[in-house]
Amino acid sequence: MSAAAAFPSAARFERILVTGGSGFVGRYMLEGLARAYPAAHRMSLARPGEPAPAAGWSPIAFDLLDPADVEATMREARPDLVVHLAAQASAAKSFVAAEETWRVNFVGSLNLGSALARHAAEAVVIFASTADVYGASLGESAAHEAMIPRPLNAYARSKLAAETMLADVLPQTARLVVARPFSHIGPGQDKRFAVSSFAAQIVEIESGRAEPRLCVGDLSVQRDFLDVRDVVDAYLRLIAIAPDLPARDIFDIASGTTRPLASLVEAMRRLARRDFEIVVDPERLRPADIPVAHCVAAKLRAATGWSPTRTTDETLVDLLDYWRAAAEAAK
Repeated sequence: MSAAAAFPSAARFERILVTGGSGFVGRYMLEGLARAYPAAHRMSLARPGEPAPAAGWSPIAFDLLDPADVEATMREARPDLVVHLAAQASAAKSFVAAEETWRVNFVGSLNLGSALARHAAEAVVIFASTADVYGASLGESAAHEAMIPRPLNAYARSKLAAETMLADVLPQTARLVVARPFSHIGPGQDKRFAVSSFAAQIVEIESGRAEPRLCVGDLSVQRDFLDVRDVVDAYLRLIAIAPDLPARDIFDIASGTTRPLASLVEAMRRLARRDFEIVVDPERLRPADIPVAHCVAAKLRAATGWSPTRTTDETLVDLLDYWRAAAEAAK
């Protein structure tokens, strides 16, 4: 998190709330916010069964799907910065769990936004959306914030709907910053996601616990891959300038470099301690997918000076080491 910690925090916040703090991005976000705002009272949504948040964070228990619970919590918490990360974040899962996806991503966000409108009307709200909202528009040209969204799955549609809903529900005294990150990977990512799944499978193959066959989906798709730590750095930079932004703003987060998924598999093959064959698993193919996703994130770079600090190959090393450590700890 050194890059994030090095960026000066122009904004000052006294009461910070993070939802999704126990998730993949959330764990890095809690660390970054603690470094950037050490004097703030920091609260993290803690759901039953989830691990306690990092030291320096106060767990607060409430159900985003229960409007009365959210209302009561926001009445007491009254945050001046909200980082809303909680989501059903798997596009693949959204094909088979559309209702759950909409409930979590839209209804949960509606409940939060409505309560904030009443009890934190001047808050800065960072909403973690997704570049998937561009959908079918991707590939026609490099993505940009003014591009017309044409989402292809329930995950992206629910995120886009939540963007517009929050813009309507939050008062103009609040600052809503919508972040649309492109694909991000790194240590701690769930095996439901392609690149982390590949790394976990490779570690199983290395240890002899699995046959030397890597199960994959469509490797021809081209993506802009980011390290999760660079994405969090972008969030922190947006938070720092948020009070000076318009009441509603949108920022893409992307490296500007597009790579086929197959190239990441080949890079991991070179890093693997045992060779393997590649097998296409029909279960891993999506009903609808985006062939190419490309973006330069010019607006973000101009506003914050952000640029990624880690190469994709460096991230793959860290991801494989993460799964190796997890396998060792499980023995």
